[in-house]
Parts: sequence; structure tokens; C-alpha cells
Amino acid sequence: MKSSYIIALVMIMVSIGIFMSASADVSTYATFESATLSQSRVKIAGTLNKNKSMEYDPTVDADRFVFHMLDSEGVSNKVILQKPKPQDFERSEQIVLTGAMKEGVFVADEILVKCPSKYKEEEIAIRK
Repeated sequence: MKSSYIIALVMIMVSIGIFMSASADVSTYATFESATLSQSRVKIAGTLNKNKSMEYDPTVDADRFVFHMLDSEGVSNKVILQKPKPQDFERSEQIVLTGAMKEGVFVADEILVKCPSKYKEEEIAIRK
């Protein structure tokens, strides 16, 4: 076999491996209840529960932010984010967390925050 065929075959195998590992992270959204049952890493989409307080003190621990989130079923649960508090977090429209349930608390290590569009605010201001 020619060396170019061997190199091409190895590159194809590496590409398949990369694709398989990337697709393993793609998952459907869970709820707090299903996250409790699964005991593995899941993604949960929801909104900030503004009726509960938030805890963040960067002088004590900059990578610990505690808040409560409502999942898609309206269930509120305590969340510990192991990252700094995102900017404009209080204004978020939707939150997507990746993590796992531990002793009744959702411990997240990844967060995606959808904030309202600045164009929406400008449109509302113009209409008033």
C-alpha cells in the first residue's frame, strides 16, 4: 500500500473520531427532576427566579455564584455556578446550564445567557 493511502486512511479515522466525540456532547434539554434521576451531566434551559436572592462575593470566591432558576416545567431549584457571575445576569431572558445534580443542588460548570436585544429596547422606546 502506498504511504499516501495510509495517511489518507489515518486522517479519515481521526476525522470520524473527532466527529463522534463532538456529537456525544449534543443532548436534549432536561428538567431538574430528570437531572436528579440521571445523575449525569445534562443541559437545563430556564429562567432566573427573581423572587429568590442571589449570592456572589468575588472577594471570597470569584468562581462561585449561587442563584435559583425555573426550568421549563416551572420548578425552581438552587444552582451553584462554578464561574463568575455573568454581566447583566439579572436582565437575562433565558439561561442554559450544563452540569449535574448533587444533593438536591444543580452544580453547573457552563452557562449560556440570552439577554434581551438592544434593538428591542430601542423599538419599545420609539413606540412610547
